[in-house]
Amino acid sequence: MSAIPDKTLPREAAGAATLLLERTVKRARLSLAWERAWPPLVLILTVAGVFLAVSWAGLWLHLPPVARIGGVALFALAFIASFIPLLQVRWPDRAEALARIDRSSARAHRPATTLSDHLATRPDDAVGAALWRAHLARTVAAAGSLKAGLPAPGLARRDPRGLRALAFLAVFATFFVASGDHLARLRAAFDWRGAVVPKAYRLDAWVDPPGYTGRPPVVLPGLRSDDPTQTQAAALAVPAGSVLVVRTVGLEKSDLKVEGGLAEVQPDPAAAADTPKGAAGLERRFTVAGDGVVSVSGPDGRSVTWRLSATPDQKPVISFVRDPQTGQRNTLVLTYRIEDDYGVKGAQATFAPLPPEKPLFPRPGAPEPQAAKPLVAAPDFALTAPAPGSRTGAQTAKDLVAHPWAGANVAITLKVTDEAGQEATSDARTHRLPARTFTNPLARALVEERRRLAMDVAARPKVEQVISALTVAPEKFGMDPREYLGLRSVYWRLANARTDDDLRGVVDYLWDMALAIEDGDLSDAQRALKAAQDALREALERGASDEEIQRLMQDLRAAMDKVMRQLAEEARRNNSVENRPLDPNTRVLRPQDLQRMMDRIENLARSGARDAARQMLDELQAMMDNMRPGNRQAGGQQGQQQGELGAMIQEQQRLRDRTYRQGQQGQQGQQGRQGRQPQQGQNGQQGQPGEFGDLQQGQGELRRRLGEMLDQLRRQQGQQGQQGQGQGQQGEQGQDGEDGGPAGRAGRSFGRAEQAMRDAEQALGQGDGQGALDAQGRALQALRQGAQAMAEGQPGGGEGPGPGGPSGEQAQRTDPLGRPMRSQDYGDDYSVKVPEEMDVQRARQVLEELRRRLEDTGRPQLELDYIERLLQNF
Repeated sequence: MSAIPDKTLPREAAGAATLLLERTVKRARLSLAWERAWPPLVLILTVAGVFLAVSWAGLWLHLPPVARIGGVALFALAFIASFIPLLQVRWPDRAEALARIDRSSARAHRPATTLSDHLATRPDDAVGAALWRAHLARTVAAAGSLKAGLPAPGLARRDPRGLRALAFLAVFATFFVASGDHLARLRAAFDWRGAVVPKAYRLDAWVDPPGYTGRPPVVLPGLRSDDPTQTQAAALAVPAGSVLVVRTVGLEKSDLKVEGGLAEVQPDPAAAADTPKGAAGLERRFTVAGDGVVSVSGPDGRSVTWRLSATPDQKPVISFVRDPQTGQRNTLVLTYRIEDDYGVKGAQATFAPLPPEKPLFPRPGAPEPQAAKPLVAAPDFALTAPAPGSRTGAQTAKDLVAHPWAGANVAITLKVTDEAGQEATSDARTHRLPARTFTNPLARALVEERRRLAMDVAARPKVEQVISALTVAPEKFGMDPREYLGLRSVYWRLANARTDDDLRGVVDYLWDMALAIEDGDLSDAQRALKAAQDALREALERGASDEEIQRLMQDLRAAMDKVMRQLAEEARRNNSVENRPLDPNTRVLRPQDLQRMMDRIENLARSGARDAARQMLDELQAMMDNMRPGNRQAGGQQGQQQGELGAMIQEQQRLRDRTYRQGQQGQQGQQGRQGRQPQQGQNGQQGQPGEFGDLQQGQGELRRRLGEMLDQLRRQQGQQGQQGQGQGQQGEQGQDGEDGGPAGRAGRSFGRAEQAMRDAEQALGQGDGQGALDAQGRALQALRQGAQAMAEGQPGGGEGPGPGGPSGEQAQRTDPLGRPMRSQDYGDDYSVKVPEEMDVQRARQVLEELRRRLEDTGRPQLELDYIERLLQNF
C-alpha cells in the first residue's frame, strides 16, 4: 500500500511507481524464501543421497539383519532431523523485502523504503512538505531502477568443505556400480527376516472336477511364508460343476476375495462337529458354475490370483449304427454309437407298439382306430455303455423270447443319460422282436393269443373266443386231457378276471402251458439253466467281484446237474432209443466235459480274461441248446460207410504227400550221383522201378478197400430199387439212369476214384513219381465229390455235420472232404479261441505281482497310480 499522497505528486506517476514497487517486492520475497529454504533442502537431499550411495554400493547385502535395522534407523533419524531446519523457515515479510530491494538496488536514501514511508512532520510545515515532495519526486524517478536481486543461499558459507558435492558424486558413481540391480539393493536394506520372525502362513488350493469326467484334480499355485517366490496369476479352464478347494493356515477369511460365478459350499454341520477343537487351518469350497476370479493376499504383501473358466458339459448323442437285427439264439442285437465328452451314466432301449394303421377306404361314420393299450410293460432294457472317450460303436444282445411282446412289430428308440443328468434320444427304428418257433400248432396258437392280449388289453374278448374255439370237439383232434383242462382253465380265468393283474396272470399261464405242450417237463430245468447263464453273463459284463462270480458258478453247476439228470431220465424212459446204434457224427457230451468247461470259465473270470469267459459261456449255451438225449441213428451201416470214407480220404492224402517227398529225395540223390541236372522239368519226378514199392503196396490196399465199399454201395442201391424207392443201378462203373440222384453220383465218383487209384498204383510200380501224383490228385478229387453226393443223399439234405464221420484216431478232426472239423468229444474242442492254461497261470501271477506292488507304499506315487489304473478292470 503506497503512502504517497495524491496532492503531492501526479496521480499517474504515483500509480505507476506503486505498481512497479509491488512487483519488485514479490520477487524480493521469493528470493528471500529460496535463500532460507534451499540450505535445509540440500541437507535433506544430502541425507537421501548418502542412503542411496550406501545402498547401491551393496553395504546392506553384507550386513546382518540387526545391523541393517540399525543402519536404516540411523538414516531415518538423520532424515527426520534434516527436516527440522526446513520446518523453521519463515516466509519473508514486506519490510524485509523492501530492505532487500534497497540493498540490491544500491541507491542512496533507500528509495524502496522511502516510497512506503509517510511524512513525520506537521502538515502545516510548508518547508518540510516541500522537501518531502522533492524527495518523493526523486524517489519516483528512481523507482524504475529498483531490483530484487538474485537469491544467495550462502551454501559455501554453511559448507565450506563441500561435503554436499561428495554425497552427490557418490550417488552418481554407485548408480553405475549397481547397474540393473538398483531396486534389489534398496530392498535389501529392509530385508529383516533374519531378525524379525514373520507371521507363518500357508495357502493351498486345487480344483476337483466332477467324478464322472475322469479327470484328476488340478493343483493351483499357492503361497507360503517360507517361500519368497512371487506367484503369477493362473488361468484355468475346468468342467462346470467342479469344486474349488482353498485351504489356508495363518490367513484371515477376509484375505480371500471371490468374484464371478463361484458359489461357496456351506460346510456340513456333522463334518464340522467332527473336526477336532483347536485344529489349525480354514477350508472353504466353491462350486464353479461359471467364469470367476479368486484372489488371496498374504500378510507379507504377496498375493495370488486364479482365473477359472467353466466349460459346460455337452449333451450326449446316441444313434443306431445299423438297423436292429436278430442274432444267435433268437436274441435282439442292437448296434449303436454313443458320444459324450466325459462318458454316460446309462443308456436304455425303449419299445413302443406301432400305431394302428388307418384303412385306405374307411367306412362313413366308422370310428377312428384306437391306439393299443398294452397290458404288459414294454421290454425296455439297459444298454452296454462304451468306455469313456470311445468313438467306436457298441453292441448289446438281449434275449426277449420269453417276453409277451416277442414276435410283435415295435418301434425301438435308444435313450442315453450322462452324469450331469442330460438326456438324448435316437431316431425310432421299426423291427419285429425275435420269437421262439413253436412246432406244435396248439402251442403256437397259445403264444399268438398271449401276445395279442399282452399288446392290447382291449383284445380280451377276442382271446376268449379263440380259447373257447380251441376246446371244441377235443376228441376229434386227439387233444390230451391235460391240454384240454388247461385251455378250459385259461378260458374261465379270462372270463372271471377283474383286474389287470389277473389278466397278467393269464398271460404268464399261457406261456407256461405253451412250453409244457412244446417241450414237456424239461422246460423248467432248461429255464433255470438259462437264467443262471444269463446272470453269469451279466456279471461278467459289468465286472462283478470274484465272490459273486463264484456264487453264480455254483448256481450254474446246480442248474446244469438238474438238466443232465432230467435228460438221462428221459433217455432211460425211451427204450427204443437205447437199442439203436450211435450216429458216428454225433458229438458225445460227458459230465466231466461240462465240469471241465465250467471250471475253465471260472478260472478265466478270476484271472481277468472276462471276454474269453463270456465266449466259452456262449459256447456252453450253444452246446446245451443243440443237445438231445439219446441222439442215435437207425442206419448204423451207413454211418460206418461214412467213417470209412473219411479215413480213406485221409489215407490217400498222406500217400500223396509221401509220394511227393520220396520223389524229391530220389531226385536229389540222382543229381548227386550223376552230377547233372535232371532231364525232366522242375516238377517232373522220375525214379527207378521198385523205388516206390511201399507206396505202391499202400495204394493197392486203399484201392481194394474202396472197391469193397463200392460193391456194398451198389448192393444197397439194388435193394432200394427193388423196394421201388429209386431206379435200379447197373454197370461195373456204377452208372445209373438219369434219375439216379445223389446215390448215383456218389457211385460214379467212387468209380472214377477207383480207376485213378489203379493208375497211381501202376505209375508207382514203374517209378513214375509225377504220374503217380497226378493220378492220386484225381483220386482225391473223385473221393471228395462222392462224399459230397452221399451227404446230399442223407435225410435232412446234408444239413448235418457231413458224411465223413471218424473211424479212427487220425480221422476224428476232419470231415470226408479233408477239412478240419470239431471232435466228437466236447472235451477236446479247440474251436473256441481262449487262453491256454499256461497263459491263465501267467496272467494270475502278473495280477498277484501288481497287487503286491500296489500295497508297497514306499514306491513312487507315479508308479502306484499307474498300477492302480492297470488293475481297474480286474
